[in-house]
Amino acid sequence: MDKKTVSLIIPCYNEENNIRFACQEISQVCSKLHHKYEFEALFVDDGSTDNTVLEITQLKKKHPNIELIEFSKNFGKEIATTAGIHNCQGDCCVIIDADMQYPIEKLPEFLDKWEQGNEVVVGIRDKKKTNNIIEILGSSLFYAISSKISSVYIQKGALDYRLIDRKVINEFKKFTERGRMTRSLIDWLGFKRDYIYYEEKPRRYGKASYDLLKRFTLAFNTFIVTSLVPLRIAGLLGLLISSLSLIGGFVVVLNKYVLETQWGLSITGSASVGVFNLFLTGLMLTSLGLIALYIEFIHIETLNRPLYVIKNSTKKTS
Repeated sequence: MDKKTVSLIIPCYNEENNIRFACQEISQVCSKLHHKYEFEALFVDDGSTDNTVLEITQLKKKHPNIELIEFSKNFGKEIATTAGIHNCQGDCCVIIDADMQYPIEKLPEFLDKWEQGNEVVVGIRDKKKTNNIIEILGSSLFYAISSKISSVYIQKGALDYRLIDRKVINEFKKFTERGRMTRSLIDWLGFKRDYIYYEEKPRRYGKASYDLLKRFTLAFNTFIVTSLVPLRIAGLLGLLISSLSLIGGFVVVLNKYVLETQWGLSITGSASVGVFNLFLTGLMLTSLGLIALYIEFIHIETLNRPLYVIKNSTKKTS
């Protein structure tokens, strides 16, 4: 009976101090499963400026099942993950991080769920170990907003740590958009799925390259590409402003011909009018900004540039 092949997709950026330990942990887990599966460890270097590529190249001499795709520059983690999915050879693939904060020890559980007929197995983080109040509030706000406006349901705690079957991989390859969140695209595809819960491990060396600004940008882009609600809000704001203008005009007429002439009353306050006009101007500019963002995404898509450029690869790439 032929063994099934499992591809481990590992996007990395400036992880020279973590790569060797990651390889050790992966080898320890995979060696216990080698009687049933063949493994491919596909590292995708996202334009690292340190010795990450050198570390991977040296490790490949000892571990032939290690493969490397090296980008010509930094394209971002989502694109690096995409390149791994595009070029993996396995019957399924599992997305993990080079810092091993996703516990590779859970791999047997992922594979068991897969063997039970699930085409997507999603890792759910029990609780993020952080005292950063901004991260905690930001994460809660992201899931709260996405659950209301996104066309794709994103479960709280569901990150990139997941297994997808070859059928899902083939369908994923059909996506062409550049502004992407890998996990939401996988969720959009559907398929039978199950979940595994895990605790995030502490990072061994260095700081995560995915800082708060990058996370905010990813979250914002996700809202734009998965929902038309911001555009609809802009339209509703326009309708609201028009309605307020009509009401304001009615009040002016009422003041001029009824209150002032009949009862001697007058509504004044140029400062209030100025503040109100400033408020309306802000709303209009915000709406125009949202529309401009959608136009920007459309413009980027119409340029039809490649998602990524591969500088070097140890395998034949698609």
